[in-house]
Amino acid sequence: MSVLRTATRRSKRALIAAALAVAIAAGTGGWAAGSAQTAVTGPPPGAAAWRADHSLGVRPPDPATAAPTDVARFFGSLTEAQRHTLATRHPLTVGNLDGAPITLRYEANALALKAERDRQMARATDPAGTLQDHRQARKAADRCAALLAPGRHILAFDPRGRGQVAEVHGDLTTAERSAVIVPGSDIDLASFDRAKDPYGTPTGMATSLRAQMAADAPGTRTAVIAWAGYTTPVGIGPDAATGRLAEAGAPRLGRLLSGLAATGAPAPTVLCHSYGSVVCGLAAPEVGRGAIADLIVFGSPGMRRDSVAELRTSARVWAARDASDWIGDIPNVELLGLGHGEDPTDPAFGARHVSAERAEGHTGYLAPGTDSLRNFAAITLGRYGEVR
Repeated sequence: MSVLRTATRRSKRALIAAALAVAIAAGTGGWAAGSAQTAVTGPPPGAAAWRADHSLGVRPPDPATAAPTDVARFFGSLTEAQRHTLATRHPLTVGNLDGAPITLRYEANALALKAERDRQMARATDPAGTLQDHRQARKAADRCAALLAPGRHILAFDPRGRGQVAEVHGDLTTAERSAVIVPGSDIDLASFDRAKDPYGTPTGMATSLRAQMAADAPGTRTAVIAWAGYTTPVGIGPDAATGRLAEAGAPRLGRLLSGLAATGAPAPTVLCHSYGSVVCGLAAPEVGRGAIADLIVFGSPGMRRDSVAELRTSARVWAARDASDWIGDIPNVELLGLGHGEDPTDPAFGARHVSAERAEGHTGYLAPGTDSLRNFAAITLGRYGEVR
């Protein structure tokens, strides 16, 4: 009988896990069939050439292991001409090196984007390629060209995999208040900004947040980073229901935040949407105290933490979910590696409540006119008394 009971318990756990996988994936990954993603980690191509470049008479910091403070110290020891020389020689490395001067990264990424645009344009007319290859290459070239438009400031660009990118809205070097947008599933280079469902994209969220801050505090200098710097889940599948991609993305977010601190940028408010809140939950304990001013999670399936205390952060932690968001139907449990744990909006979790009553759906939290957008702007501006 004991053998039978054990087998029954295992069967129930397997069924619960399977049901949980379907429920979470359906919620966090959209309606398209999902596919397993290979997480992009480590520095972009060119790191080996960077390490071997001793032309300045000093050993450059290893992009795979050097702390952002060491990177900042290295660039601080160089002349302006030397910095530009390195950006020209190693654009993919300098453009993605957390701790490097912000404006130098813009310069390097412009060079990297031009090189990738030209490479894709050549692929688009390569006789050896298929019609599908040509179409994909043209789309990729167009995306690079769009990011090269005047006035855009690209803080990071990595063409590997589905592509990763980060863009600064505003002047990060003079900002008094700043924010970082961490998106959820189905975001990559191609969907970084789009006309359809714009406030479900990093660009749309960043643009809307900064506009609201400008309206509320026109005399305050602000900057918002739209960050798509990790491999996100795609569609329905195990990636959305597990922490595998979040575990790969968390160190990348941590390096971004440490790099901002190393360059003297103000500690940002970090806004974590959907699966992005899983990334934030894993990254927060590893980021130095003071690197995050406030942490806002919204439309969250869980943070793989049981409480605010487990985040081990000095930041104020806030949570929001609107009643029409289907994420509320996702079971907030973690079983056999599936699920993301406690609901951050549950009072027992310990986060501060943020109203999102007028937001609609899973991607409407930063849509103009919503109470959640006004609240998020008030938090980023440090006007905590105005948060409802």
